[in-house]
Amino acid sequence: MRILFLGDVVGRTGRESAAAALPGLRDRLRIDLAVVNAENASHGFGLGPDMAKALFAAGADVITLGNHAWDRKEIIPYIAENPRLIRPLNYPPGTPGAGSVVVEVPGGRKALVLQAMGRLYMDPLDCPFRGTADVLARHRLGGTVQAIVADIHAEASSEKMAYGHIFDGQVSMVVGTHTHCPSADAQVLPGGTAFQSECGHVR
Repeated sequence: MRILFLGDVVGRTGRESAAAALPGLRDRLRIDLAVVNAENASHGFGLGPDMAKALFAAGADVITLGNHAWDRKEIIPYIAENPRLIRPLNYPPGTPGAGSVVVEVPGGRKALVLQAMGRLYMDPLDCPFRGTADVLARHRLGGTVQAIVADIHAEASSEKMAYGHIFDGQVSMVVGTHTHCPSADAQVLPGGTAFQSECGHVR
């Protein structure tokens, strides 16, 4: 399965660049699943419903958020009605939206996309490791789904690396978001999971 992950999309120029590039990337690279982190799409602070709609129309299958998820309050009713827009799964119970979604991809296959938020230098949320394990207990790679993409939205590369190693072999890829500075540590972990601690940003 060919998977494209874009992020973090920052501001109007980032939105316009991502929307302009997505159709061509999907076609040229024969992408099966496109995931976009867009928590900074509104001038660096949150995501508006119109912005989400534009990214979906351009070819995003799933959009992830992060610690700026609620900066634009109008996203609250939108996320409750649009399961392909996800926020960190370790927000408290009762938070609008969901932290994971299963989507269909070409060939009758299914992919799980989830997002967890780190706690080191971040908001004091529920445990991202336990929350991810709970989701993975319901979806098995190669069984119920053919691919699993995990977006770990965190500050510390050490926490992201720990997350990658803990879930190595259980997910297809772990990619970090939030710090906006791309890391040069792209690798395949011993269990077969692709990992990069920070994807950078589209600006």
